[in-house]
Amino acid sequence: MHRPAAPRISAAPQTGGALAFAALIGGNVALAFGPWLVRLADTGPVAAAFWRLTLAAPMLVALSLRSGWRPAAWSSRLWLMTALGAACFAGDLASWHLGILRTTLANASLFGNSTTLLFPIYGFIAARMLPTRMQAGALLLAFVGALLLMGQSYRLDPSHLGGDLLCIFAGLFYTVYLALMARVRETTPPMPALALSTVMSIAPALLFALALGERILPQHWGPLAGLAFVSQILGQSLMILSLGRFSPLVIGLALLVQPIVGATVGWLWYGEALGPADIVGAVLVAIALVMVRERRTPVATDSANHQNTGGDL
Repeated sequence: MHRPAAPRISAAPQTGGALAFAALIGGNVALAFGPWLVRLADTGPVAAAFWRLTLAAPMLVALSLRSGWRPAAWSSRLWLMTALGAACFAGDLASWHLGILRTTLANASLFGNSTTLLFPIYGFIAARMLPTRMQAGALLLAFVGALLLMGQSYRLDPSHLGGDLLCIFAGLFYTVYLALMARVRETTPPMPALALSTVMSIAPALLFALALGERILPQHWGPLAGLAFVSQILGQSLMILSLGRFSPLVIGLALLVQPIVGATVGWLWYGEALGPADIVGAVLVAIALVMVRERRTPVATDSANHQNTGGDL
């Protein structure tokens, strides 16, 4: 009697070398400038999200088609997962951009990236594995570092609570988005996956902005063009690329690069407090990243074919 093979445990990421890791960090650095650019935009915050997607979409679609990819090859399952992911991404941007104007840049980046804990937890559940001591230690260290990063900023103004909660909701949406897009990435190159999810996110973002009665048309396009290029084309494309190369644990912890950069931008541009606790928190996050980077994270794969597609879940 033939017995089905147990899921194979392999060292992941198989293709996550130093250059790919640098791309992952670079993507998070680029995304960290999003809150600042949203503050500079003269539209409503959700309308800024709409323009981020709309201005980026033509270039992303052109790059996808130039690579030879055509959407006709997609199955209905891929279309459905991408559409759901796009709706979650629109919800993420709407919640996050609303929260950005109601809290500090550091808090917006931190709480918007609650995915740091949620996505690794999803990865361990999907792989039917418990974290090793090294992985659990890295998560704990990153969590302590994150608390230090936000602690001083939050104490300065407790009225940030509403904005913080909106950013936490954004993190929940982003976790579901990453989980869905990781599945899409198992059989799809990164640029087409990002292009279609971006196009599908445009209508929900516009509807959210209209429902909130926001100003849609800007007078100054500079911040919105920067938001589209830096956050969506550069930052988000590197994140989607990383979904096929790194485990959820590494991707989750790398998201904490954003509050570090956000705190620095807030300090330099808005005079938001950046003290010893913030510096210690940043160092702890960096140590956690080194811990998971040097020790490759085992993940379960259902078959050798799954592993060859570059999927990490």
